Amino acid sequence: MTVELITPEGMFQPVPYHHVAIGTGSRLIQMAGQVARDGAGGHVATGDLAGQIAHVLRSAGRGLAGAGATFADVTRLRFYIVDWSPAKSAAFGAGLAAVAAELALPEPLPPITLIGVQALFEPDALVELEVDAVLA
Repeated sequence: MTVELITPEGMFQPVPYHHVAIGTGSRLIQMAGQVARDGAGGHVATGDLAGQIAHVLRSAGRGLAGAGATFADVTRLRFYIVDWSPAKSAAFGAGLAAVAAELALPEPLPPITLIGVQALFEPDALVELEVDAVLA
């Protein structure tokens, strides 16, 4: 196993992710930000945060597979979400839940960071996802 996910005693609980990922390997994967675009560059799930969350996770899964990895090899998920507020938590969770089984997302998730931003590089993008992983 190349990634060990832990939450040491005394760290904030409960959260749906681990606080620490320990990667053992020599191949680092750092994926560019994924947005809700299909393979031809068309917009996907316009105006639908949950749909865009699901799409960027699927895109990340394709990127990981291309590198010979899976979500089990992920050391960090970093989401940038336009105009974030706690009211969007349900949509965020729904997007994750929609693809959790399909993508074999670890439970709890690897370390995750959610960053609220004013805007992304194009107006239809509600979320961008960066992924870091490690392989032996």
